[in-house]
Amino acid sequence: MSLNIKPLADRVLIEPAAAETKTASGIIIPDNAKEKPQKGTVVAAGKGTKDEPITVQVGDTVLYGKYAGTELKLEGTDYLIMRESDILAII
Repeated sequence: MSLNIKPLADRVLIEPAAAETKTASGIIIPDNAKEKPQKGTVVAAGKGTKDEPITVQVGDTVLYGKYAGTELKLEGTDYLIMRESDILAII
């Protein structure tokens, strides 16, 4: 699928992973108690800045801060756009 958006400079577009619906012991989590996911897949990335090139690549699974990024909806799918510095780790 091709998106009509290209992040600029050190920005990255991430598709968040789905929120957990069950706990490890099998308890179903209601919608109002689900936590915002902190893991997602990189869908698009900018070229970086002159001093710091981008280190993540499209397809990488990453961990990011709980309140990092700006939420947006494109073609019916939810995404986050954030600076690469908001990404904590590549899994």
